[in-house]
Amino acid sequence: MEQNRDNRNQHQYKNRQQRQDNRYVPRDNRKNIYISMVIPLLNEEESLQELALSLEGELNDIANEKWEVIFIDDGSTDNSYDIIRRIHSRNPNFKCIRFRRNYGKSAALSVGFQAAQGKLIGTMDADLQDDPKELKRMVETINQGWDLVSGWKKVRHDPITKTVPSKFFNYITSKTSGIRLHDFNCGFKMYRREVAKRLQVYGEMHRYLPALAHWDGFKVTEIPVLHHARPYGVSKFGLSRFLYGFLDLLTVMFTTRYMKRPLHFFGLLGTLFVLLGLTVDTYLAVEWAMGLTYLSERPLFLMGIAFIIVGVQFISMGLLGELIIKNSFKQQNYNIKERLL
Repeated sequence: MEQNRDNRNQHQYKNRQQRQDNRYVPRDNRKNIYISMVIPLLNEEESLQELALSLEGELNDIANEKWEVIFIDDGSTDNSYDIIRRIHSRNPNFKCIRFRRNYGKSAALSVGFQAAQGKLIGTMDADLQDDPKELKRMVETINQGWDLVSGWKKVRHDPITKTVPSKFFNYITSKTSGIRLHDFNCGFKMYRREVAKRLQVYGEMHRYLPALAHWDGFKVTEIPVLHHARPYGVSKFGLSRFLYGFLDLLTVMFTTRYMKRPLHFFGLLGTLFVLLGLTVDTYLAVEWAMGLTYLSERPLFLMGIAFIIVGVQFISMGLLGELIIKNSFKQQNYNIKERLL
């Protein structure tokens, strides 16, 4: 009796231990996936079959079945999801996450990065303009010690309404961000797992992922990649994306460079306004003292006072920001590369 009870207890303990082991072993360790491809899409039913076949051949050469492709259906209204289901039934390495409505590319990438299990995580568009044959070069480049490899569409097959604004956008972004890249907005990229998992992608921040990674201490580079003309459909992005892009650039700069030191940003602006106002009012006060003018006849005097008030307000905002940061950051979010304790 006692021996049977001991055997039963031992069997229950082994089952419980096995369930705990299965619960806490990460999925990427069980599946041992080397590379994950995250592909956002919106109404790309014509290109999906061809893209899947091309990716399957290239990824098998690189990772020998240890790969996955995660399509992010960003609210498609055509037959894109049905086609992906057929692709999945043929090869389960092709997966899909389907949104109920269109949320945008940043949301799609954010969800895809969370779901990806590979040691390397790549991104590309689903419109067949990115060439999967470039994946091998990207993997080779990232294995040379880089953390993020971005594609550069050196020869671009797009209308002038996209190429000219894009060059201006990339020039401004390169100068502002401090990282020299020719094509920030290229969707063809390869990340180390720790980079993709750390990046916070929201709004329209997908345009600035290389800059965000660079500011966070990761090593970023770019390589020229083949770019094809779009064989099916039309682009889903309009000219308004460049206006939103510049507004997002301001957001990126403030939330990365000045997140933990807001007084450096607001204080600089405030000091400039105060100095400008003091200079104007001092000049007018000297003229008044010499009897050369009446301040009541000089609206510029009121403008100088307004500059001083605005400057003081900016400095006050910076001080309030410093107080908020000091009392809200219980644990600093620093990017630690290694620990030797």
